[in-house]
Amino acid sequence: MDAQTLATQPNSPTSTWKIKLLYDGACPLCLREVNFLRRRDAGRGLVAFIDIAEDDYSPEANGGVDFETAMGRIHAVLPDGTVIKNVEVFRQVYEVLGMGWVYAITKIPVIGFIADALYEWWADYRLPLTGRGSLAAIMRDRQNRLATCDTEGRCRLPDDRE
Repeated sequence: MDAQTLATQPNSPTSTWKIKLLYDGACPLCLREVNFLRRRDAGRGLVAFIDIAEDDYSPEANGGVDFETAMGRIHAVLPDGTVIKNVEVFRQVYEVLGMGWVYAITKIPVIGFIADALYEWWADYRLPLTGRGSLAAIMRDRQNRLATCDTEGRCRLPDDRE
């Protein structure tokens, strides 16, 4: 295991991250937010940024959150392995980066309910709104890309069992 991988593992002696943010690196709006957060992190390593769109994305290394689930809603993993999702991810990431005041208002129950509802709507429609098509099409393309084929043309997905 290399130093970068080790630094993103929970309870690792070299781990400095306080939250592991799972984001869709193929989403232009998601990338804008992640780039902003990276600048705020300023190399401190408080947030481990994990691009779920990478072909080598590993659910096992990220709280068991599989690609399809991660594509449906934003998720993050805490150092103790707890998985959080939706607006709570933003609350905690911003808190870790010293900007908790941005999402503090969402802790008020009525405001939090509205923020959660707005995020749910956004999450349901973000793929078509960003010109990406359906989740089913993205899943099919990913599976085709990740399929392995032998010399006789028999193909299987990486998680298929012999």
